[in-house]
Amino acid sequence: MNQPVPLLATKGIIKDYPGVRALDDVDFDLRPGEVHVLFGENGAGKSTLISMLSGANRPTAGHIEIMGERVDLDSVHDARERGISAVFQEFSLIPQMTVEENLFLGAEHTRRGFLDKRDMRREAKSLLAELDFDLDPKRTVDHLTRAEQQMVEIAKAFRGELSVLILDEPTASLTDHETAQLFRLVEQLTERGVGIVYITHRMAEIQRIGDRVTVLRDGRYVATLDVAEADEDRLVQLMTGREVGAIFPELDLGPPGAEILRLEDVTTATGSVVNVSLDVHAGEIVGLAGLVGSGKSEAMQAAFGALPIAQGRVSYKGEAVTGRSPGRSIRAGFLYLPADRREEGLLMMRPARENMTLAALDVAPVARGPFLDWSGEKRMVAELSERLNLSPRQPERAIDHFSGGNQQKAMLARSLTRDFDLIVFDEPTVGVDVGTRAAIYAFIVDLARKGVAIVLISSDLPEILHLATRAYVFYRGQVQAELPQQELTEEAVLAHFFERESA
Repeated sequence: MNQPVPLLATKGIIKDYPGVRALDDVDFDLRPGEVHVLFGENGAGKSTLISMLSGANRPTAGHIEIMGERVDLDSVHDARERGISAVFQEFSLIPQMTVEENLFLGAEHTRRGFLDKRDMRREAKSLLAELDFDLDPKRTVDHLTRAEQQMVEIAKAFRGELSVLILDEPTASLTDHETAQLFRLVEQLTERGVGIVYITHRMAEIQRIGDRVTVLRDGRYVATLDVAEADEDRLVQLMTGREVGAIFPELDLGPPGAEILRLEDVTTATGSVVNVSLDVHAGEIVGLAGLVGSGKSEAMQAAFGALPIAQGRVSYKGEAVTGRSPGRSIRAGFLYLPADRREEGLLMMRPARENMTLAALDVAPVARGPFLDWSGEKRMVAELSERLNLSPRQPERAIDHFSGGNQQKAMLARSLTRDFDLIVFDEPTVGVDVGTRAAIYAFIVDLARKGVAIVLISSDLPEILHLATRAYVFYRGQVQAELPQQELTEEAVLAHFFERESA
């Protein structure tokens, strides 16, 4: 039986950067009305491939075909004119502009030579309503949460006539409701014959909406499978070239030690946290669960000193530290690693080396007295790069030129640059592949075994269920429940995700 002409295809695509071949002779095709998943480790070439399919980048060799016709995609605008639209993992919004202005950027509506703001607002409201996204078109993007910004990016892609939609980790910042709505929209598009290129590391999403899966490894094509053949073990073996055991390590921690952190009736100045009380002990992993915007991240940001506290008390190792600055927290052995690595965690234009040692500029071997010890720093970074398997092993390269998973590794490396008694990992596996995810889990558990107090903030419920020794569930800035390990089940956690019914 003859297959239909692909909507979109690559033939022998090669992409070279200085010193790195990101893609090497890759063939790929997308059929009408299918969801084709791109799967592979961070750095496998997925993002490079979609950057060329969307017109954001040009191949070094090989070519792209649309409906069997060879084309040159000169820009994102050129690709959009041909019906190809992309939602990238890293946002492309203008923070100072409104939602509606971002939605129509480059495609503004005009009337008699002037901007037709009324028409754009009407269409923006209609589009957001169709997508079931609760957003005010008049709000500026810099006042939106990351989840809301993700919604704006998705809405941009749905503007205009589509033949191909590219989605790069689109659910990373979305709630379950928003994710379900996105999947309904994907189903509607495929019924109309639109082809979807979908990047995800979440196996459940592949099984839920995928039709075929193409696996890339080290910039090369490995295989294309029907989703029915693509079980987790098979995909991981193709992705890594090796067998990978259980994703979650054995949680064989001893009894918790001394109290390290205590929050008593803490309320932030913004009201994002209200009367929160919790405690964390040495050698345990305390999970903080809840929907996006529930206050779980903000509670730890307040304890760390990154958010002002209106009332309540924070104690660290028995000492009152309410309002202490993040710098003083780090010097006292308290590290917070944020969820948004690009905006809050990394200096994107600086080398990986500087990002890895950022929390240890005042201690050996990075410092010698009041001066930086460049040779000592270089030795430490080489050891950390080896331990965390940073790829490529080029610490002087700008961190912006690494894949998302390797950016995450560089940020995690900070936890090994000095002695910490408490480390908060906020969404540590967002946008990382299965192999890296397993390595991060083992890394966190190993720190707890050595007596470090760990707080794990995660919107990925299996992480809380498999890694936490106990968990606090947040809802609208408050702690709804504290669950010991023996009560940590999916049903128990989800029962507290929403407002309790009054008796």
